[in-house]
Amino acid sequence: MAHMKNHSVPLFLLLTGLGAASLAVAAMPRASTDPSSPVVQDEITEIVIRAPEPRYVAPTRRDQIGRIWAPVMINGKGPFRLVLDTGASRSGVTVGVAQQLGLTPDASSPVKLRAVTGSATVPTIRVDSLEVGDLLMNDSKLPVLNDALGGADGVLGNEGLADRRVYIDFRHDLIIISRSHGRPAPDGFMTIPFQLEHGRLLIADVKLGLVRAKAIIDTGGEITVANLALRNQLVRYSRREHTTIDQVEGVTHDIQDGEGRKAPPIQFGPIQIQTSHMTFADMRIFEYWKMTKEPAVLIGMDALGLLDTLVIDYRRRELQLRMREAS
Repeated sequence: MAHMKNHSVPLFLLLTGLGAASLAVAAMPRASTDPSSPVVQDEITEIVIRAPEPRYVAPTRRDQIGRIWAPVMINGKGPFRLVLDTGASRSGVTVGVAQQLGLTPDASSPVKLRAVTGSATVPTIRVDSLEVGDLLMNDSKLPVLNDALGGADGVLGNEGLADRRVYIDFRHDLIIISRSHGRPAPDGFMTIPFQLEHGRLLIADVKLGLVRAKAIIDTGGEITVANLALRNQLVRYSRREHTTIDQVEGVTHDIQDGEGRKAPPIQFGPIQIQTSHMTFADMRIFEYWKMTKEPAVLIGMDALGLLDTLVIDYRRRELQLRMREAS
């Protein structure tokens, strides 16, 4: 995983089915300007994931943004360290995992990998089972990636989460995946509705300053990236300020330039999340989703990790957010 100077960087990838994440960004100063169906077991299930090492590292260091790790058994082997990624419509694994499983990637049955900055065709493997606790997916075709999320064994997508509730407690490093019973949010949480679009992407309405935007919630991405339509709206209300040129490299190794600058807090209803840096560019993935004409932002862990607790209730189509108390 590459890093932007003084900033951690995200990775976001989409496989005509798999979207998950990673960008590589290098920042340089410039003059100031204006800018197969899964099978889910019927019984009530709950998955509580704890590990001796943290899956999430609180963003107290600028060079280390946390990820959400899940131990996954594939064909009864493992566990493998897969990143829980709400932006991924399918799961995928690395070449190393395929080798450990004794499976040869099949180039005759490829899938199209669409990353932030470009696209590539990758081989696949077919596995009999993929298990996370009591969540079971049978007979899955998994894309095989050269790299994934800075040392992870792959990506755990959202294909098995249609009726689930994902509870992420960042302060206590706790993840609970359970069947949703459609219950409302507990006291102390704010609720934000979301839609599932573009292959089950979680999209919510947000505001940055006076500008309304569509926000993609991506727990697999490290940083927050926005399109130029959002940048153009924001600069109408801002003073001239220092910007950087961010060179963005996706997992396909294609490189795009973006504009790095400060941005207003991201506002989810009454909750505001302050980000220190945002990269603006019409990345290839925004073009693929046809999200270049209206303001849009891909919200990564640099912003989401500032929350105390994030709950994603797929059945209710609802985000339930609790802000961290000021110290």
